[in-house]
Amino acid sequence: MTAATASQTAGPYWHLIDFPEWADLLRADGPNAGVAGGERIVLTGRVTDGQGAPVADAMVEIWQADPEGRYDGAFHGFGRCGTDADGMFRFVTLKPGPVPGRGNQTQAPHVVLSIFARGLLKPLVTRLYFEGEALNETDPVLQAVTPARRATLIARPTGAPGEWRLDIRLQGEGETVFLDI
Repeated sequence: MTAATASQTAGPYWHLIDFPEWADLLRADGPNAGVAGGERIVLTGRVTDGQGAPVADAMVEIWQADPEGRYDGAFHGFGRCGTDADGMFRFVTLKPGPVPGRGNQTQAPHVVLSIFARGLLKPLVTRLYFEGEALNETDPVLQAVTPARRATLIARPTGAPGEWRLDIRLQGEGETVFLDI
């Protein structure tokens, strides 16, 4: 008889691929050095489990368009950040612009988030939208989410200049809407 073994998950080995500087997409020595224009923003949030406890060993990745809504410009829109002991993450970036979508629909400014955590075989993917954006009302992805759950995708200003917050609940009551891609 064989002994039971641990399940094969994607973590928690983030320390092997965590480069804290990647959370600042605007750092002077980074790939966006010299990129001009756009609104500087800070994206923060907290990753929690089904009981509301912080997930202190998650990895959050972002992918976004530039301020003009392009993915093929000079702006490098990828970042990565490990969560801290309180489950918090923080990115410094530029606010993305509206993105062209299928059938000439324009998507609201958004940031794609991928969450890697212990117990997951693949990342959970969601979007962060910005409260108050007029295009939120017609964004095809946001409109596909039931109205009662859309709030789990909407980042709100924190009160600090340029800072937006979106908390991620991995499961349970108030679970963030995740996309099946």
